[in-house]
Amino acid sequence: MRKKQAKKRPLLPDPKFNDQLVTRFVNMLMWDGKKSTAFKIFYDAIDIVEERKQDEEKTSIEVWKEALSNVMPHVEVRSRRVGGATFQIPMQIRPDRKVSLAMKWLISFSRKRNEKSMALRLANEVLAASKEEGAAVKKRQDTHKMAEANKAFSHFRF
Repeated sequence: MRKKQAKKRPLLPDPKFNDQLVTRFVNMLMWDGKKSTAFKIFYDAIDIVEERKQDEEKTSIEVWKEALSNVMPHVEVRSRRVGGATFQIPMQIRPDRKVSLAMKWLISFSRKRNEKSMALRLANEVLAASKEEGAAVKKRQDTHKMAEANKAFSHFRF
């Protein structure tokens, strides 16, 4: 690294649930700086989750957090050149990167779904992820399989 690492900026908690994680998610969901639209999409999705959830004792925000934790990867492979050959080396993921990857995957696979509105897509992906199904959970499983398959190269860790 040539320059010093950028400082983490403090995030304001969201107005409805008073949670910084929600704000972080909405910031990733946002397009073209339209934060109010992103908040509306997220809150609409949470309302849809509230209507459709099976578990009565959990709130919709807890279902969303459970979905996020089900999508979080624990290991990933990173490329490393050793003696002219490139190896995929499994490595543990930093906690903030785990959350970041989970959010990215949840949003990107929500966008690829083919329901009518983005709120509906996001709600369905969250419900699927909370039951450990759906494309985002499959992505995590594929990442873990890749790391498991390349476990033999773990001694090249840096």
